[in-house]
Amino acid sequence: MSTIHDAFPSDVPDEPDLVSVDRDGDIAWLTLERPEAMNCLSFPLLKRFRLLLEELRDDLSIRCLLINGRGDKAFCTGADLKERRGMDEAMARRHVGQIKALTCDVEALPQPTIAVINGYAFGGGLELALACDLRVVASNATMGLTETSLAIIPGAGGTQRLPRLVGAARAKDLILTARRIDADEAERLGLVDRVAPGGRVRDVALTLARAIAANGPVAVRAAKAAVDGGLSLPLGDALDHETACYERVLGTEDRLEALTAFAEKRKPRFEGR
Repeated sequence: MSTIHDAFPSDVPDEPDLVSVDRDGDIAWLTLERPEAMNCLSFPLLKRFRLLLEELRDDLSIRCLLINGRGDKAFCTGADLKERRGMDEAMARRHVGQIKALTCDVEALPQPTIAVINGYAFGGGLELALACDLRVVASNATMGLTETSLAIIPGAGGTQRLPRLVGAARAKDLILTARRIDADEAERLGLVDRVAPGGRVRDVALTLARAIAANGPVAVRAAKAAVDGGLSLPLGDALDHETACYERVLGTEDRLEALTAFAEKRKPRFEGR
């Protein structure tokens, strides 16, 4: 059986310091720890990130996961171009494949995810943010799918996820010109969900995460699955998928607790069961 370790070249080490996890009750912060390199995606960082996600996806005590980059300059600026310069075509293809695999890992998490963009988010860094459920950005953040300026294309899902979020024409505008946009334009386009005043991006993201975590966790995961699973289906099939997701919550203790709390005029105490 193939493992994440097998997906990387044998000489790529597992370096725990490259990505950290911090728990805040039922919320977790996942932080890229390469501020000196704008938190760009080297092979070792990708390996550590994917191994952590493999662990976190089964920890359903986490009700929301926030992804951010260390420092005040960058969320993530994409592939490590210094590392990329020393790669042949086969290795470059493998590297892009691992960035895409990472975005798919993030997208497939059962828990809601929030990208907390505290600075630059370019190329694969923005593709990582696009794989999250929601995006909160600092008012001074700058972002863009800049790959065509490097004579390549977004290869980790950007050409597919961005049009689904902002529409085909707007996505083509951003991708074909490789232009960088500020937080206000990103919000107008529907690329981001919250813009935070300078220095408050983590607070705004945490408030959003706590609002999510306060709800029934089984229901939140089922609602996420309903939206994600139905997007690519014809409406009739999508409605059947929604019904299947609804069935997951009917027999839960949390649903009965919500009804009891309503009758008793108090806040429900959800246990995720």
